[in-house]
Amino acid sequence: MVAVDYYFSLLSPYAYLGHAAVLAMARDTGVALVYRPVRIFELFAANGGLPLGQRAPARQRYRLLELQRWRAQRGLPLNLQPRHFPVDPSLADRAAIALADGGADPSRYIDGGFRAVWAEDRDIADRDVVADLLRDAGHDARAVLAAADGEAAASSYQANTAAAIAADLPGLPGYVHQGEAFWGQDRIEQLRDAIVGRRAPYISD
Repeated sequence: MVAVDYYFSLLSPYAYLGHAAVLAMARDTGVALVYRPVRIFELFAANGGLPLGQRAPARQRYRLLELQRWRAQRGLPLNLQPRHFPVDPSLADRAAIALADGGADPSRYIDGGFRAVWAEDRDIADRDVVADLLRDAGHDARAVLAAADGEAAASSYQANTAAAIAADLPGLPGYVHQGEAFWGQDRIEQLRDAIVGRRAPYISD
């Protein structure tokens, strides 16, 4: 089966906006998504991105326009200034890793995590919130959190970040198909076309 590496963090609003769309694309094309949560600020530091507060004021203002446009286009609720942002997403991200590494489908939990930040003003740095999200998605919260605290999840988190950096992704979400990187939820249609058309991957060097 063809696989697409899906790089994201639950802290990214654009990953939230693209989540349902990339799931639909995967269902329609029959590809498997490989869920790869990333340490977003390490990715920024390595590949030239900046945390929101360090961006030029014009870029911060333009981001608000883009979020409103894509919120309307995707038909999703999204708070432009969520109460708990930015926060440390590492536990919530590692819980997604623990689910995927354990053979479970993490997509429903991931959707709940995105909505927690961007639509519900919940704090995904709070362990109790993450536990509730896991239970709401039908998982054993205690077992998943124990795995998320383990060395294997931490190693996967770091390896995912290194892979995203190596793929030249400037930010999240990122999708990598046959070595070709697609940065941003607005590239999902291009990703679909590459999969359906079975073209050779484009290269940057």
